[in-house]
Order: sequence, then C-alpha cells, then structure tokens
Amino acid sequence: MSWSYSFREGIANVRRQQFATLASTSATTVALILIGLLALVGYEAQQVSSWLMERVGEMEVFLEEGIEEEQAQALLQRVEATQGVSSATYISQEEAHAIFMEEFGEEGEPFLDDLFLPASIRVRVGPNYTDADSLTALATTFGSWSRINDVEFDRPLLVQVQQNIRTFSVVGGIIAGLVLLAAIFLVANTIRLTIYSRRLLIRTMKLVGATDGFVRRPFLIEGMLQGAVAGLIAGGALLLLHRGIAAYLPQITPPTIQVVALTFGGLMLFGLILGWLGSYVAVRRFIRKVALH
Repeated sequence: MSWSYSFREGIANVRRQQFATLASTSATTVALILIGLLALVGYEAQQVSSWLMERVGEMEVFLEEGIEEEQAQALLQRVEATQGVSSATYISQEEAHAIFMEEFGEEGEPFLDDLFLPASIRVRVGPNYTDADSLTALATTFGSWSRINDVEFDRPLLVQVQQNIRTFSVVGGIIAGLVLLAAIFLVANTIRLTIYSRRLLIRTMKLVGATDGFVRRPFLIEGMLQGAVAGLIAGGALLLLHRGIAAYLPQITPPTIQVVALTFGGLMLFGLILGWLGSYVAVRRFIRKVALH
C-alpha cells in the first residue's frame, strides 16, 4: 500500500510542482549533457588512438635480394599465421618502385629505371600488440627467419605516441572525475532547493507519525522520474550534436543503432541514479533537521 501511494504521490508531485520540476530536470539535463559530451570525446579519442597505434605499429619485413616468388609467398603465409599479426601484404620490387616514384615524383626520376628497393612484407599487428615491446619481439622473431634481410619499425615514434596516449588518459580521467563531481553537486543542490520549498509538508507528515522511509519514497520516485526525462533530453541533444559534427568532419563516424541505444540507455540510467542520489541526500538532510514543535 505504501509503495503504491509513494508512486502516485511522486508522479503527482511532478505535476503539482511544475517550476521545481523544470528547475531540477534542467539541472540534471545539463549535468548529463556534460557527462555525455565527456564520454563522446573519450570515445572518439579512443577511436583515433586505436587508428593511430595501428598505423604507427606497422612493420616492414625486407626480403633478401633475388628471392623467388614462391619463397616470398611462403614467407607471407608464415607471417600471416604468426600470433599478433592482423594482416600482411606482400610488396614486390616493382610495386615498391611504383610507390617510391609516386611519393617522390620528379625528384625520383634519376631512379626511374632502377629497381633498387627490395621486396618486402608490410605487417600490421592486432590491437593487443601495438606496443614497443610486442613489436620488438615480433621483429626479433621475423629477423631470425631465413631469407629475411631486415625488419624495420619506428620504435621511437611508437614510444612517443604511447606516452602521449597515457598522458591524455590521465588528464581525461581527472577531468571526468571533476565533471562527475560537479554534476552530482549541481543536481543535489537543485533538488535540495526544490525539496526545501516543501519542508512544511515533510513536517506535517512527520507530525502525523509517518516514518522516514514513508516520507522519503515519493521524493525519491519524483527525482528518478525527473532524471529519466533528463536522460532522454540529454540523449537527444547529444545525438543531434554528434550528427552535426559528423556532417562537417568526415573522420567522425555517424552514430550507429547500437551507439544510439547505448547513449539513451546509459544517460537514462545515469539520470535515474543522479535523481535518486540527489533526492536521497536532500530529503535525508531535511528529515533530520525538521522541527516538530
């Protein structure tokens, strides 16, 4: 009986206290948009980091001069079967020469008729192997094989990229923590103000013998309803913003159905938690301080 009353009263409070509801819902929406923006930036940064690590983590395995096509293809298959290798591409001397001429243009004309570049296998490793130690181990493995002349990858650049990503992750984590604390503070204080306007109602309920839990439940349900609505609004705003940015920046992938569902679901869940937490803290404080005389 008390729970059904709490649900009815919580929904009724949303209708009766329209200004207070608008104020707390707006505050929660702003907080969720800030959190969502931070999550969106973090997601895109992670995508860029993964793409960058894959490119920087490429390895070139140079074959010995005069190697036969059958031997080169056998080495290619062996490289592809190596643990940690995502893909491997064989580049013949002719293809290497064509790439060289395309990149250097007129400056490469003195080498127009000279196939001086060796055949090679370009290796791209999986996400779990895009670090300096793993690539070094792979390079050592490939270098020990016969008919392999040399193995090259840009270790200093890879180490620098890894350090930059770690620094960005630490700074991003600190900013995320500050934004989360600010969001909780904003929502809790706004809900506290709305509940303060109903302190006489709390006092009256206490005077007639209502328990703390009975007094608290309608406010908790009201806060959770406001949080869910704020999550829907924040999710719609973030998706529109994401689509707008993706229209101007082709590098950013437009949100998929999974991303849309995750965005709305995550923000609604977070809105429910923020609404419940803010209401719980505010009501608990007023229940303790309310005077019964």
